[in-house]
Amino acid sequence: MSFLLLLLLLPAAIAADSCPAYPSVTTDCTFSTADENPVPVRREVYGDGRIFDISHRYTVDMPSWRSKDGLGQFLWLPLSMKNGSRSNNSLMKLVSVHTGTHVDAPGHMIDRYFDAGFDVDTLDLEVLNAQVMESLNIPKGVRRVLFRTLNTDRRLMFKREFDSSYVGFTTDGARWLVKNTDIKLVGIDFLSAACYDYSVPAHLEFFEGREVILVEGLKLDDVPVGMYNVHCLPLRLLGSEGSPIRCILIK
Repeated sequence: MSFLLLLLLLPAAIAADSCPAYPSVTTDCTFSTADENPVPVRREVYGDGRIFDISHRYTVDMPSWRSKDGLGQFLWLPLSMKNGSRSNNSLMKLVSVHTGTHVDAPGHMIDRYFDAGFDVDTLDLEVLNAQVMESLNIPKGVRRVLFRTLNTDRRLMFKREFDSSYVGFTTDGARWLVKNTDIKLVGIDFLSAACYDYSVPAHLEFFEGREVILVEGLKLDDVPVGMYNVHCLPLRLLGSEGSPIRCILIK
């Protein structure tokens, strides 16, 4: 099993004149508004191979916890320009905030933390944004790690039916990581960092100290070995113990 280690926070640079905003727009930032048949481009890699999107695209067929039928419909268009509305306005409904690539807060499995307000709005963004490299060891001092497991090789996040045989942490494994390493961010390539038979107790080991952040459902299949900066940002959902999250790696 290979995995990615996240080491330290690097400052971000903001380009003043970056373009285009959409990949389908030409690189000189000009396009014809009269184009009757524009074609959007969907990609996983940007910037000539420098930027990798490691979050999964939401689809009706993606797996959902304990579901045989996948996520199902999650977008509706109650207001449509084709039906006379001034604009298109979609409605989104998810069966759970723990859908697709997402982040967990301590209140997910510990009710007293949920009542106390330890939601996704209180998570440390410094922990979620850092430098990343691939290694087979976890040296002392490493604070962030993403695990690429057999879940990726088996393409479990691309199968509609939930598969309870996914790779995850046991209770003992989670306890060892918390007590014997400096890791504060654990990322994994399926819907849960804890294996199915230990889903509750392993989560409790991670959450009890309120120091470890779990990012689950990562897309790591096309990421080559190398050094990256990782950036993950959850929605600021006040009172929610989880949130969909967009994660990218930048060389």
